[in-house]
Amino acid sequence: MALPLQFRPSRIHPRSQVQAIVRILEHRRLPFLLLFATCTSLLAFGLYLQYVKGQEPCPMCIMQRYAFVGVAIIALIAGIHGAGGTGRRIYGLLLALAALAGGGVAARQSWIQVYPPEISECGPGLEYLLDSFPLADALPMIFQGAGDCTERAWTFLGLSIANWSLVSFLAVTAFATWLLLARRRA
Repeated sequence: MALPLQFRPSRIHPRSQVQAIVRILEHRRLPFLLLFATCTSLLAFGLYLQYVKGQEPCPMCIMQRYAFVGVAIIALIAGIHGAGGTGRRIYGLLLALAALAGGGVAARQSWIQVYPPEISECGPGLEYLLDSFPLADALPMIFQGAGDCTERAWTFLGLSIANWSLVSFLAVTAFATWLLLARRRA
């Protein structure tokens, strides 16, 4: 007795996979909204590590967060706007600038983690700030971040948070470059 439904694995050719990705990228809103969701998820994971796992972000981590916020805001506006042609290129340029800024900071932090300087360039810790300064003066310093930029407290597949941030910013830069160079198909 044969089953009415049989599972037959289909073969997906690499060419059709690339074509599917290109179709998604050519959509006016979807790639930007996916980028917004990705950046929001990365920021949420950073906040999880900070507030649940107790890992203090360093000043460079905070600057990378600002860059991710910038990319997320630009992506959200682009996704809502749904522009084509020149508008997409303008959003691509803005995304590239934000991603290059964040990527530069992530690259510098990755370098510092591999080749730490004699004296940490990131500043004093949270306890020192609260003990040494009045709360009104310490709050802005705390917001800047107090962790050690040379510390590799969390890794995944051998890469630190700064390394993964760099990979993410490079992916955003690649997407932005594609937006700047792609011709709109009729």
